[in-house]
Amino acid sequence: MLALRLTRLAHPAVQLRRLLVATAAAGTGFLLLGTFGYALGHQGAPAASLLLRLAWCAVPLAATVHFAVAVARTDPGTRPRPGLSALGLGPARLMAISALTTALSCTLGSAVALLLFLHLRGDVTGMPFDGAAARSLAAGRPLPVPATLTLLAVVPAIASTAAALVLRPRDIRRPRPVSPRFGARFRLREQTPAGGARQAPDEVTDPGAETPDADWTDVLTDPPPPREAPRGLPWGIAVLAAGLAVESYAGPAAPAPLRESPAGVLAGWALTAAGLVLAGPGLTHLCGLLLQAVRPGALRLLAGRVLMAEATRVGRPLGIVCAVASGAYAMTAPYAGGAPSFGPLTGLGTLLVAGCTVATLLTAAVEARQSRAGTTAALVRLGARATLLRGAAALRAGALLALFGPLTLAVAHLAALPLGR
Repeated sequence: MLALRLTRLAHPAVQLRRLLVATAAAGTGFLLLGTFGYALGHQGAPAASLLLRLAWCAVPLAATVHFAVAVARTDPGTRPRPGLSALGLGPARLMAISALTTALSCTLGSAVALLLFLHLRGDVTGMPFDGAAARSLAAGRPLPVPATLTLLAVVPAIASTAAALVLRPRDIRRPRPVSPRFGARFRLREQTPAGGARQAPDEVTDPGAETPDADWTDVLTDPPPPREAPRGLPWGIAVLAAGLAVESYAGPAAPAPLRESPAGVLAGWALTAAGLVLAGPGLTHLCGLLLQAVRPGALRLLAGRVLMAEATRVGRPLGIVCAVASGAYAMTAPYAGGAPSFGPLTGLGTLLVAGCTVATLLTAAVEARQSRAGTTAALVRLGARATLLRGAAALRAGALLALFGPLTLAVAHLAALPLGR
């Protein structure tokens, strides 16, 4: 009941994000049901074709789950706040509520997918387009209820489990290093008297008292070094190069549709996408460093520091968007001068993957903005103008576009070269 109340009383922007999750879950559920309908109508088809269709459904499923987890991370209703632990709403309980909220959104989408599937089969009448896809969805065969419910439960189960794993409470008993940025730390050096006796450890010495035996030394340390750069950039470049090499070696001798390409090309695309995802945080961090090069002013310094701090949070979704964009270009590149002959389910899956990846990137940007809300408020109190903050945001977006745009085009062109030979 608490999850339902939090869902109902949320902000309209939060409700919109949950509605987008439900829409993505509906599209993925319809893809799974469409594959199931094809299997029912083509029981004599080879198993390899059915497995290939299920493999294509795995990509929209992964994109939907990733988007659902990103929305769960930015949900303000399940964020720990002071006083909630006293009411029994600790980190574990809030994690369970967030997972349940994700499951509710995905279940709503699965219900819509089932209704649309039955409507297009002709089982549900009274609406436009009754039975419009009866032949493709095996309308003449009975629909097994257990298998249908199992397929519909895939998206809510995986999405809620992934949200619970990502939002699980960390071990708070682990000691954290004390940062000296908020003031000086002092240390009382032990003084050994002439007789060799040391001061008892339980004696309390007044810091303000002027005693000859107490030597208070200011141990002002240097400011903490900036956050380390993500270590996935070399691995990402290596995996990206390996993927391009595999595609070049396994590419067909003539242009061919994607479904007829050899397995080596698909493996090369997978490696290329993984390389872009691994290299995304490192490239974002590098972009922040480049912004601060050559005597930066306040604008470039602020934009670069934010990019360095948010490299992991924003860079990984940005790498996924680059991988999807390059893959979409490589899918359509073999069709020189002609339109691709993709079916409606393939178009739906492509739209789902592209929409979910872009929505995940925007959600990660919202999460980054929420995480630095305190810093932004402090800058405003110190007299920073709103134009400076907006200019820094525009500069960050422009720098990322200037770096990742040509990179995506280059990778897409190199990935499409083997298919156009």
